Amino acid sequence: MRIALGIEYDGTAYNGWQRQKAGLGVQQCVEKALQKVASHAVETICAGRTDTGVHARGQVVHFDTPSRRSERGWLLGANSNLPDDISVMWAREVSDDFHARFSATARNYRYVILNRLERSALYRNRAWWVHQELSVPDMHEAAQLLVGEHDFSAFCAAGCRANTPFRKVTRISVQRSGDWVRLDISANAFLQHMVRNITGALLAVGDGSRPISWLQDILDGRDRKHGGIAAPSQGLTLESVEYPQLWQLPVPPVDDWL
Repeated sequence: MRIALGIEYDGTAYNGWQRQKAGLGVQQCVEKALQKVASHAVETICAGRTDTGVHARGQVVHFDTPSRRSERGWLLGANSNLPDDISVMWAREVSDDFHARFSATARNYRYVILNRLERSALYRNRAWWVHQELSVPDMHEAAQLLVGEHDFSAFCAAGCRANTPFRKVTRISVQRSGDWVRLDISANAFLQHMVRNITGALLAVGDGSRPISWLQDILDGRDRKHGGIAAPSQGLTLESVEYPQLWQLPVPPVDDWL
């Protein structure tokens, strides 16, 4: 049988999702916990590999097992063996043609910036503190230049091994609520560091260092060297993954600004 799981985690203590030869990945913890419930070695496939320090509210994984457990049993059993910063939010039995990565139609990410003079002790691992005043309307306008299907080579990590740099961004917005600035972006898939690189470029527009049109110049140039800085990892969260309705998988509720 094939089981799909929805997973939430604080990525602060981990070297990203993927299991590591040196360091600890979230995947290692999840597979170790599932192994205790399934009574055999478990290999998980995820919807999107998050990087070091990146969080997830709606990561989705699947694994195959001959072991029979109830959905409640998988959830409670896994969580009883996971550290406090990783939690299984739901478990569903799915058919063998479901694939956490290839069945997904969209991924939704959020990047949070704390824009005020004082740094935060409470949100130091959940937001990027920027003390310069930011023009959020300019950031939002510049972000709209990225909507559509484009070659995002200029926003891809230098070591990215994707088969193609083309991705389709279906929605991107930058909004402010008090001291908080939030970037929400949806696409069919993302390149390595793509959201962090986009956020870093938009910050240069927001603080007045670059004009709005600069985002188009970066996109057209297809050169990461001209794309500005990358935003730090702690402000980024994989919010949710979308699948065709036929799978009837739970969707994480829309949260507040954090």
